[in-house]
Amino acid sequence: MTAQQPLTYDAFVELAADSAVVGLVLKGSRAHDGMITRYSDHDLYVVIADDATTGLTRFAGHRTAGLDLVVVSLTEFRAAGMPGFERYALARARIVLDRLDGGIARILADKARLDADEAFRDASGWLDAYANSLYRSVKNHRDGQALAARLDAADSMRSLLELLFALDRRPRPYNKYLEWELGRHPLPGWDTGVLLRAVDRVSATGDVSLQRHLFALVEAAARGAGHGEVLDAWGEDLDLMRPRQGDGENPLRP
Repeated sequence: MTAQQPLTYDAFVELAADSAVVGLVLKGSRAHDGMITRYSDHDLYVVIADDATTGLTRFAGHRTAGLDLVVVSLTEFRAAGMPGFERYALARARIVLDRLDGGIARILADKARLDADEAFRDASGWLDAYANSLYRSVKNHRDGQALAARLDAADSMRSLLELLFALDRRPRPYNKYLEWELGRHPLPGWDTGVLLRAVDRVSATGDVSLQRHLFALVEAAARGAGHGEVLDAWGEDLDLMRPRQGDGENPLRP
């Protein structure tokens, strides 16, 4: 295609009638109902059979304002995002073509669900990272370091979200899709509205009282999931993270 006639999504899908193509998978905004804007392009994975030869490989890396193509072999597609940044995008991707009798769908389902060992390992790491940032935030607040306290509080929210999704054996959504994801697939045991408001306020203000009340809920969930050893390693420092008498009423009740 020339610069005057860019390759369109519909035109490429027609080209993909090539028998070497075993799957087409659309990710990004166009795979999330209600998220499409006038700026949304088509992000498309083109999955080629491992033993196939096709001229479509010439489109690998194709990127325009309307169409981004990722051309991969079936083996490469299985490995994409496992682990990696692409995992959430593929977990919520939309199947345009599946010539493997549901094989593409099964691959995507595997990406959407962390196995038990992976989830437990990830949750342990993110719990420790969350506690670390929370501890630093509260300590900096105590010591009069307001900016440092707010920055550490904001950092802690990333680790918190990674933790909560790992506890549910799910990849964490990108920030853009966090509200979309929780609105359609809430985290068990958490009120979506309350959680989002807490994340918003802690990120913006570093509210110490709110951080402590939030930690109390996280600690209970983490211990219930078998991560008590990670928390106990913090010893007496946990006292600085837990709610105190002067923190007032718990604002996290629905």
